[in-house]
Amino acid sequence: MNIFDLLPGDTNATPKPSDTSVVAICSRKGCREMATMKLLWNNPKIHTPERRKTWLACSEHVAWLEDYLQSRSLWKETLPMSPKDSA
Repeated sequence: MNIFDLLPGDTNATPKPSDTSVVAICSRKGCREMATMKLLWNNPKIHTPERRKTWLACSEHVAWLEDYLQSRSLWKETLPMSPKDSA
């Protein structure tokens, strides 16, 4: 049993990965939807300027996560997920 199985939501909405594939999941707390975008960010107080951290976002939460990072001056770029990002 996985602790995330206890979260509320439509369990049929999240694709179940097979043994050979990995599904990118949204980084928003409590969301288990498949990610469609990636948000690149860094914290200039602790990261070098070229370093990029990545959060993944579903279509519903991309704006919320982007706003969260922008309001803290951490956001750098938002890009669509490519097939190689899921692997």
